[in-house]
Amino acid sequence: MQSEQLPSLTYYTAKIIIPLVQTMILIIISPLLAGIIKKVKAAFQFRRGPSIFQPYYDLSKYFKKEVILSDVASWIFTSTPYVVLASVITTALLMPSISYSYAFSGFGDIIVIIYLMALARFFMALAALDTASAFGGMASSREMMISSIAEPAMILCFISIAISHNSTNLSNIMSAIAQGENFFFTTTNLFILFGLFLIVIAETGRIPFDNPATHLELTMVHEGMILEYSGRYLAMMTLASYIKQAVLFTLIVNIFFPYGMMMTTTISAFILSTFYFIVKLSVFSIFVGIFESSLAKSRLFQIPDLAGISFVLALTSIIINVIK
Repeated sequence: MQSEQLPSLTYYTAKIIIPLVQTMILIIISPLLAGIIKKVKAAFQFRRGPSIFQPYYDLSKYFKKEVILSDVASWIFTSTPYVVLASVITTALLMPSISYSYAFSGFGDIIVIIYLMALARFFMALAALDTASAFGGMASSREMMISSIAEPAMILCFISIAISHNSTNLSNIMSAIAQGENFFFTTTNLFILFGLFLIVIAETGRIPFDNPATHLELTMVHEGMILEYSGRYLAMMTLASYIKQAVLFTLIVNIFFPYGMMMTTTISAFILSTFYFIVKLSVFSIFVGIFESSLAKSRLFQIPDLAGISFVLALTSIIINVIK
């Protein structure tokens, strides 16, 4: 009886271990993606630039620094880093990155992912207002304005994808796409890809929506919301932004290029799928760095026009899916 139960035990153990390991991999490589983007941008500016491992050094430095709190900061300010980090780690746990099938794949729904990201954004905006900083309030209002435009476009993109595959579950969508033929070379999917790409750029606070490298108080958005943080709190907020960026990159890469993902529960398949996953994210990060280097930051009143492009593309793809 024991020999008959061993394969089943191994299978279910792998189902639990896989999401934990792939989440750890996603968290570990998330600062690397930010380093790759910075290196590409430096190359386009004919600079040597920092090492691609510089974000790891920065996080280590932040964790060693002393925490300095504002006199007017409440529990909201001190609890926000934990809430934000927990939200993005949960999102990474539910995101199919290396394997389609795992213990938590049933919870990896598009709607859940959107709400987890909205929860993190909500607490960040509250924390920026909590210290009574004029720059924090300005940055949080800008963030809410951008998100109020970007989130509907993101939802429409996911609705179009859900209509095409009759599911809002990411594992089901990615596995269906990988088993299909000529998925990428359709007008509808090209619309969704371009629209979702613009939304990911907006959600990660990159050019032309925001400039993550700037510290000019009158132009920054994300940096303005974490301006009052220091020490381990700053490290947690920075790490959360890296993980969120990696999750969104994974979302695009594995929806539109889900090939090379793990199909069998073997160690060799896991290693090979991990290699493909890291390569896909690295290539996409290089593309983001090139895209960012080709544009300038847009003015605040031009941002709705950029987000509107994603909205129109997503709406057009839905209409095409409904008509056909």
